Amino acid sequence: MQARIYRPAKTAMSSGTAKSRLWLLDFVNDSAREIDPLMGWTSSTDTQSQVRLTFASKEEAVAYAKDHGIDAVVTEPQTRSANVRAGGYGENFATTRRGVWTH
Repeated sequence: MQARIYRPAKTAMSSGTAKSRLWLLDFVNDSAREIDPLMGWTSSTDTQSQVRLTFASKEEAVAYAKDHGIDAVVTEPQTRSANVRAGGYGENFATTRRGVWTH
């Protein structure tokens, strides 16, 4: 069994990072997906591809994979620094502002 351990990126729909703090273990598909001739849906006979395990840390995920004999590949996340302005959003509406406020 092959799997990959990774931390997901934040969604493009919001600026929050709520669902990107946990580490995930996903199994790799062993068989290709097939198109059902009656309904046209895609399906697979591999049920392991439906399993997604969550862990609080990378070390827990690696230990789980090692204990259960899973050949796991760890993908490190690409982190970026937060874009925090010195004055913050409230600085746009400060009464002590020294310049012209334009859009």
